[in-house]
Amino acid sequence: MGDIELRFAELDTDARRLTRALAGQGLTVGDRIVWCGSTTIAAIPLWFAAARLGVAFIPINPGSTKSEVDEILGRVDARLVVGDELSAGTTSISELHRAAPVTGIRQSNIDETSTHVVFFTSGSSDVPKGVELSHRALRLRMMIDQTQAPNGPTLCMFPHFHTAGWYGPMTAWANGDEVVYVERADAESILEAIHRRRVTRLYAIPAVWRRILDADLTNFDLECLRMCDTGTSATSAALLDEIAQSFPGTATSVTYGSTEAGGVCRLWPEDVHRKPGSVGPPAPGCEIRLEADTELVVRSPFLFSGYFRDPVNTSASLHDGWFRTGDLAECDEEGYYSIVGRSKEIIRTGGESVAPVEIDQILAGMPGVVDIAVAGVPDVAWGEVITAFAVLEPGAVVTLDDLRSRCAGTLARFKHPRRLEIRESLPRTGATRQIQRSLLVQSVIDQNGGEPSTMIPVASGPSTERESDQ
Repeated sequence: MGDIELRFAELDTDARRLTRALAGQGLTVGDRIVWCGSTTIAAIPLWFAAARLGVAFIPINPGSTKSEVDEILGRVDARLVVGDELSAGTTSISELHRAAPVTGIRQSNIDETSTHVVFFTSGSSDVPKGVELSHRALRLRMMIDQTQAPNGPTLCMFPHFHTAGWYGPMTAWANGDEVVYVERADAESILEAIHRRRVTRLYAIPAVWRRILDADLTNFDLECLRMCDTGTSATSAALLDEIAQSFPGTATSVTYGSTEAGGVCRLWPEDVHRKPGSVGPPAPGCEIRLEADTELVVRSPFLFSGYFRDPVNTSASLHDGWFRTGDLAECDEEGYYSIVGRSKEIIRTGGESVAPVEIDQILAGMPGVVDIAVAGVPDVAWGEVITAFAVLEPGAVVTLDDLRSRCAGTLARFKHPRRLEIRESLPRTGATRQIQRSLLVQSVIDQNGGEPSTMIPVASGPSTERESDQ
């Protein structure tokens, strides 16, 4: 990251020092530690130190508002909150390094099914769900993708509160490969890192690939690239063609998965252009089936253990070892799957999951607004774009900036609406008056020939400042 390097031996030394420091703070098997900070190499030894003690590691988005952070902290009962210079905590990594070393630590007896990490991701309500992943699940996910041989430097564009900010790098480290982190997922930072560190593999979500493809590539030597992979959000055939044209000599695969299930399907390079729109056959170790309503469910030995202290959502998502993805899918005669919709209302935007009801609650009662709801409108770059549908009082004027200002300070920026549609009424069910979001989305698709648009201009492109750091 920048000019900072951390070699494997140095990582081991730092992890051992932090293990003693955490033990000195009284942490032991079953405790929890929160990391709330920017992407930094310094956090990597902390991850391994927590694992050595059997302490669950809980990274949270430093771009979250204070109320969002407080809500999570109130649920996890963390023994320690580690922050950086921008995010307050009970301590910092540098302070832990300066702590007096504790000796004579007894090796913890850690069960492979105990929780290694909890990643918080938005669920079907306004309360984020904590995805619990065991030591075994993470190790198996890494082994599935491990090649047992070096492949060259890999660039990680994902932040440290995202599962891909850890899982991808761990797989590369197991191969003995270098991992190159960037502080921000903007085109300039990524291209400069590829050029300077001679990166051979880049995995980026479609929205980040769009930034890269729109940038001036002529200032960088990018011939070192061999793999230009993507996934997480819907990936168009046009985007894949652009990647191939802009980076000749590279191959591309498409991955479909989730924090709960890991990699579920993968479309390999030889099939990318043969199977446009597909996410491929099941990934190694995954068993897939389609329910009667075509919802895709998956079973594997590396599924998540459940949602942290949330038995209701856990039982709703896990049945007899099968995880309900919430995605509707089709399967062709060759066993290749395509995602065709979502059974849940969660908005998947730029690799992040957003609960629309959370935004509804913030926007409700705005001056000049009679009725309002948000939904995810299909978008080539972002998978889905958070779109607000509003019914206004006669003569009232409400802008997209007004909506975003309403959300500021309460919701993280990646949850703010990006588009606004003014309507005469919103479709709701007769008995319960529940908003019918699918009808809102379909109305945009119908009136624009499959392409989303806005009746009020879209705000400037999605910000790269800690919204999702992607």
